[in-house]
Amino acid sequence: MFFRGLMDFLKREGVVYTPVKDVDLGSHSTEFYLQANVKAPRMTGLLVKIFTHLLECPILGTFLLLILKGNNLIHRLITNAEFQEPPLFVPLHDFEDIKEREVKCLDSSLPPPEKVHLALDCLPTSSQETLDGTNSSFSRWTIMDYAKAYRSGDITPSLVAERFIAAIDESTKPSLQMGFFIHYSVDDILRQAAESTHRYRRGEPISVLDGVPVAIKDEIDCLPYPTTGGTTWLHKERPCNDDACCVKRLRLCGAILVGKSNMHELGSGTSGINPHYGPARNPYDTSKIAGGSSSGSASLVSAGLCPVSLGVDGGGSVRMPASLCGVVGLKPTFARIPHDGVLPLNWTVGMVGILAGTVEDALIVYAAISGEIPYQKIFSVLTSINLPRLSLTKGISDIKLAKYGKWFDDCSNEVRICCSKTLLKLQDHYNWKIIDVTIPEIEAMRLAHYITIGSESSTALDSFKEKNFGELGWDVRVAQSIYGAFSGMEYLKAQKMRNRQLQFHKKIFAEADVIVSPTTGVTAYPIQDDAIQTGELDYVNGAALVRYSIAGNFLGLPAVTVPVGFDRLGLPIGLQFIGRPWSEATLIHLAFAVQAICMSEYKKPKVYYDLLRKKNDSNGM
Repeated sequence: MFFRGLMDFLKREGVVYTPVKDVDLGSHSTEFYLQANVKAPRMTGLLVKIFTHLLECPILGTFLLLILKGNNLIHRLITNAEFQEPPLFVPLHDFEDIKEREVKCLDSSLPPPEKVHLALDCLPTSSQETLDGTNSSFSRWTIMDYAKAYRSGDITPSLVAERFIAAIDESTKPSLQMGFFIHYSVDDILRQAAESTHRYRRGEPISVLDGVPVAIKDEIDCLPYPTTGGTTWLHKERPCNDDACCVKRLRLCGAILVGKSNMHELGSGTSGINPHYGPARNPYDTSKIAGGSSSGSASLVSAGLCPVSLGVDGGGSVRMPASLCGVVGLKPTFARIPHDGVLPLNWTVGMVGILAGTVEDALIVYAAISGEIPYQKIFSVLTSINLPRLSLTKGISDIKLAKYGKWFDDCSNEVRICCSKTLLKLQDHYNWKIIDVTIPEIEAMRLAHYITIGSESSTALDSFKEKNFGELGWDVRVAQSIYGAFSGMEYLKAQKMRNRQLQFHKKIFAEADVIVSPTTGVTAYPIQDDAIQTGELDYVNGAALVRYSIAGNFLGLPAVTVPVGFDRLGLPIGLQFIGRPWSEATLIHLAFAVQAICMSEYKKPKVYYDLLRKKNDSNGM
């Protein structure tokens, strides 16, 4: 009876998907919106340890994994489903020089300092001015602020480095324990700062990034540091022998690379709680998560330690923490930024992204690190890079925003109200239009992405698991057990869903410039004491956080999040735009427009370090 019941469970009928050409994407479509069907209790501490051991039992674990997959609709929506579409294994888009408005076109093969110099022509005359001409109530120091301070001689990169080091020391005290970094070197920071200071004294800074502190997620190679991926062992199996391509480009611009920021272990979670290096905490409320997996990168930008940082976005891992911490998060088109030197944990969905205090700073770093490596010849033609002329953003009036109402509203009331009000402001100020659409099978796409990112992560780590599996955090051991349970057939069918969804999105982009949504379904939630040592399994909150992120990764589309307000507890809320391939300039234009509308209401985090304060001002927080 038991095995008969198990076989019946496994043979549940799957969905027979309607051919793409026959699916109605209009506002009155009869397509059913399926909310995330997450059936898994929150577990930490002893409970997660017991569950981990059960999952790792050869027979019982297999049975539990089958139940988990079935109860969460993976069997119905993916495993046993029928698709007419062929699989799409890599979301690599043919380069298309799309007609974007008010842009400057760059040759992607230009040296990074030259691209940064050309990007300066695209900046507005006053970066801190709101739409109505008033000054914002709070603004973080920008890259241009650093460059101006250094050129004036009032402050030097060496002084900023000393303040940075003092701030990190302060942040590690028991009263804060912010968890910004996994590794940083005082000597290396001071050495880079001294070299930058000498360049400014000679009147020869390399670029406006010269002397600007930039943090690198510990998933990206950056000398002299090991690349741990948030683990205690991965750097021993895979030594870091060189900078990643994106890091080399920043170094060529003179940026001070201040260390490796904290992250959710192996990127296998959305909270940013790392049992080995501590949780990265939210500067707006240190009892709340920063989000993951680029948790430290978002938190330290929010707290003023760096105007920009780099992260990696495999499933919203740049945009989610950026939104929760109240900063800008930009994830470019797949292959826009070379992946050389990045841990190959999820090679068809993971992309280097930028976290910044302002849209302008995201633009400058985007210009510095974008462009393929010419000798790799990924595309038949060398791609060009469009940079938005932000001083002309106000004149762009006929933008069409695609909105799927049921999906847009599938979030907390405070997130929905805040994001909806922002859309009304955009319509009023810029005369942009909302186009109501339907995006079918969003939950099936989430599950297909989960199968994809999980299978790729498991495969990437397969040769190391037997030796090092016991050193992983308990929550990541559970995740890796689930990832390893996906079959080749399930991965194949997930890629069929990828093809299907890309066709849906192309149809929507034929009618609209971008898709708009909240960035996350909830704001930052509390860090429970019982999660700090073991990590936590909280797939309900995880699904709410990742709800709006999947298309950007699974389909290789560019996306950006920008802060638009706060909930009643003072926690940040972000609005997201998803664009067609290679449309980063349009997205940055839109993000800048939102920033101009919302920045008058921006608030200072409770934990904030002022690295450009006057010399006689000793109060850094």
